[in-house]
Amino acid sequence: MDVQGLASANQRRTANMKIAFRVDASLQMGSGHVMRCLTLADALKAQGADCQFISREHSGHLLEVIRQRGYKVNSLVAHAQPAQAAIKSIVKEALSPKQELAHAAWLGTTWQTDAQESAAILADLQPDWLVVDHYALDQRWEEALTPHCRQLLVIDDLADRPHHCDLLLDQNLGRKPEHYGPLVPEKCQVLTGPQYALLRPEFAALRPYSLQRRKVQPALRQLLITMGGVDQPNATGQVLQALKTCTLPQEFRITVVMGLIAPWLQNVRELATQMPWPTEVVVNVNDMALRMADSDLAIGAAGSTSWERCCLGLPTLMVVLAENQQAGAQALEAAHAARLIGSVSDVATQLPHAVQELIDSTHPARMSLAASAITNGQGVEKILKAMGLLNA
Repeated sequence: MDVQGLASANQRRTANMKIAFRVDASLQMGSGHVMRCLTLADALKAQGADCQFISREHSGHLLEVIRQRGYKVNSLVAHAQPAQAAIKSIVKEALSPKQELAHAAWLGTTWQTDAQESAAILADLQPDWLVVDHYALDQRWEEALTPHCRQLLVIDDLADRPHHCDLLLDQNLGRKPEHYGPLVPEKCQVLTGPQYALLRPEFAALRPYSLQRRKVQPALRQLLITMGGVDQPNATGQVLQALKTCTLPQEFRITVVMGLIAPWLQNVRELATQMPWPTEVVVNVNDMALRMADSDLAIGAAGSTSWERCCLGLPTLMVVLAENQQAGAQALEAAHAARLIGSVSDVATQLPHAVQELIDSTHPARMSLAASAITNGQGVEKILKAMGLLNA
């Protein structure tokens, strides 16, 4: 096989393609939606595609992060909080309970206004693909934007609303295509499961190293705490407080990874100085894969970083930060790929025992093996093939 020629053919195929992303970040919804879209955009850009983002300026937005990654951002104005409350009230009055979306308020405006604002941008761009990753948007918005794009990809986790799209991705464990059967057109291709997880290429690259070191270094000495880019409920702080009550090896080391917009960042930094073991707090790291690979145990949120940890076989104690993480967390525990602590309110009582149990047992090795079977980190490549941008 002429690998070099195949790569060149793929790049020629995407060289003139235009891709638009409609995705938001905020203190309420977190940073995960934007980060996984950036992962897909990086892969498309590497194939020669021109990617742009449409994103609203919510409190906690990541517009500058997107720009720093080299992408044009078309910003949508955020409405003041009183206006958001009024919009939510209007939406409730206009729709029956069955029609109102569970996360409608996350949009910061009505779907009609968002569609009009987005259409004004897309009318000139006319992208080959429009990628939508937003719990507050559904079939109505997508149908309104269909005239302004050739094909539409929806990234979802909930299977709680209808969509009008050509391709749908739900990377959650336990999700099946039939869950979306009545929610998408017949022609829509539905991709489900962590084998399609949008992970940056360094995770697959470090997978062999990470899995090998767990076979020869079973001791738990390096702990990684990562509760997402926002951590609104300060789960990180509560984890540190709970760890103080644990009996851990003297050589134990703790690394805390946080986002720059995390509201409890300063509080966590102060707590780190009070820990009985060396504890570093790092912000907006660009080497997360290596940090995970070099860690022996993680305490983390049950969000999209779960697939990163699984790819590297990193044993994990999970904390559910939002209701939409619950099903995925339970599926991971059922697969013995992680242990579920519970919600943030359970950390103080459940975490110390769980940590002690892992240190004193062979559970981490079995958990690592089960986690590594969940995904191999090749999801982005599979998505590009489904989009017709790579040879199958």
